[in-house]
Amino acid sequence: MALRLRVRVLAVVAVLGLAGGCTPGSGPRPGTASPGAAGSVAASGAAGTVTAPAGGRPNIVLVLTDDLSMNLVRYMPHVLAVQRRGASFGNYTVTDSLCCPSRASMLTGKFPHNTGIFTNHGADGGFRLFHRKGLEKSTFATDLQAAGYRTAFFGKYLNEYQPKGRYVPPGWTDWHAGGNAYSGFDYDLNENGRVRHYGTVPADYLTDVVSSKASAFIRDAAAARTPFLVEVATYAPHSPYTPAPRDARAFPGVSAPRSPAFDALPGGAPAWLAGRAPLTAQQRGLMDEVFRKRVQAVQAVDRMVASLQQSLTAAGVAGSTMLVFTSDNGYHLGEYRLGPGKQTAFDTDVRVPLIVAGPGVPAGRVVREPVMNIDLRPTFGELAGATVPADVDGRSFAPLLTGAGPGPWRKAALVEHHHPDPDPGDPDNPSRLSGNPPDYAALRTATYTYVEYADGGREFYNRASDPYQLRNVAGRLSPQRAAALHAALKGLTTCHGGAACQVADRAG
Repeated sequence: MALRLRVRVLAVVAVLGLAGGCTPGSGPRPGTASPGAAGSVAASGAAGTVTAPAGGRPNIVLVLTDDLSMNLVRYMPHVLAVQRRGASFGNYTVTDSLCCPSRASMLTGKFPHNTGIFTNHGADGGFRLFHRKGLEKSTFATDLQAAGYRTAFFGKYLNEYQPKGRYVPPGWTDWHAGGNAYSGFDYDLNENGRVRHYGTVPADYLTDVVSSKASAFIRDAAAARTPFLVEVATYAPHSPYTPAPRDARAFPGVSAPRSPAFDALPGGAPAWLAGRAPLTAQQRGLMDEVFRKRVQAVQAVDRMVASLQQSLTAAGVAGSTMLVFTSDNGYHLGEYRLGPGKQTAFDTDVRVPLIVAGPGVPAGRVVREPVMNIDLRPTFGELAGATVPADVDGRSFAPLLTGAGPGPWRKAALVEHHHPDPDPGDPDNPSRLSGNPPDYAALRTATYTYVEYADGGREFYNRASDPYQLRNVAGRLSPQRAAALHAALKGLTTCHGGAACQVADRAG
């Protein structure tokens, strides 16, 4: 059922998902909110004349952050203000908690076993393989451009991409992409085939630069009265967790959350995790320092959210714009005795924020059905009236936005991960403390997580009774239940295309 558009309804920015793990009083202290943001997005939207793009189709703005975990949401006051006004997804899962494979799945709408992108570089991942396989020729950008949308990209694309030469991927009308720009300063952007260098002064801070460029694009596209898609992909809060200079001393007393999983091993931990020693005092201090930097780094993202909302309102298109905010993966920081990192099948890494808001989406809606990053492409296609190829594995969640009911929906999300080879040049190369699990595939439903490792290990966590995943009860499963889970996992890891994958994902 297509989403019924109501362009007279004020669109609210689509920003972060539920503040998972938050407890009363855990938010920032008074006086620690983002400095410099011009007003609250919750109050914006009254100004400007709403105009619908040609054909009444909504504009789409995707804000994609890098390594943003659920526990950072509480430190983003503008995001918290809009969180109450959008549809948030409580069971949104990425196909792999690693940058390049997750982003490849978003762009193509396909699982890693169908893109072939499992890591950030080499024979089974990275931009060079993505490009060599011709995957750029069929993405949500090519879908919407073919449907008459003006499209723009700003920020981080895929690992191994470097802003050299005149190459611009298919599907993008405007292109402003960086390479190894994680420090936030002293980087290059490929700007529509021309390379421009940005330096080290505060005005060059990357999150602010892409925010400004995205707002300029919104103004221009709105003036042309053509529907548009814009993706703003920040590098924040990825390591080295560089904040904007104005935020470098903010939140001096913040420390890493001490959830029940912090510095704890699950009972029946898999072989790669079992036997880890408790964190030392020095390591705990490291977790606190990293978390504080991550909190500082997302302040500029929070301001960007407010700025995009203000730009949409000023351009008169807030009421006809769908805005989506998510992250490519989560992050663990002390949980399960692991240092800063990702790549596991724990919720810290695979469950990430997602909120969608805009015309026709009721404020405060919470979606409990399992949704995945492969669903973004078909959802954008349905909203835009675009043709989406049948070989896309995901499905449109547009009906879930309104509560109209999608008919039979998936029971289980699939996570696929390959153990990456060590590469000192990979910004996601895990340290020994961070953890680097062997190859695995996992099912994640609304109530449990089931994992099979290449070395024969198994995990099963009943998250309804064990939300922090501290009791692996795989060994207690009946032979019938274990066989059913194995069959369901195999069905998903071998499915190809929407029809087959929609049958497989209902067998969880």
